[in-house]
Amino acid sequence: MRAVIQRVTHASVSIEEEIISEIGHGLLILLGIEIEDTVDDVVWLCRKIAQLRIFDDEQGIMNVPITEVDGDALAVSQFTLHAKTKKGNRPSYIRAAKPELAIPLYNAFVKQLGTMLGKTVKTGEFGAYMQINLINDGPVTIWIDTKNRE
Repeated sequence: MRAVIQRVTHASVSIEEEIISEIGHGLLILLGIEIEDTVDDVVWLCRKIAQLRIFDDEQGIMNVPITEVDGDALAVSQFTLHAKTKKGNRPSYIRAAKPELAIPLYNAFVKQLGTMLGKTVKTGEFGAYMQINLINDGPVTIWIDTKNRE
């Protein structure tokens, strides 16, 4: 499971020019689910995200997790995070999970993260063609892969 986490002052998801979900100060999480991912990956990744100290403290140092700044979270499924580009110029997505595995894991991720944050996690629409609008704060962008836990 891979996540690109961006600290934002605003983020929204639109489908056909209509905003379906948006947040203010918080995290935009682009989530890629791989064929070997499990609920264990979900729990580990949600804990890591909830505890990431990427918000500024009183001295302006990134030392505070989202839970201490009352930030919101927006999670968007993005299979292209598992693109393989080693051969040729057309990415291969063979390692990305099919919907029958990805949808339950995506839903479990949203629920688990919401429990850890103590608030509802906003979402995109799985499998839809979406436009993501964001204002990256910092900029701060973190990439995490559950297969690289050490």
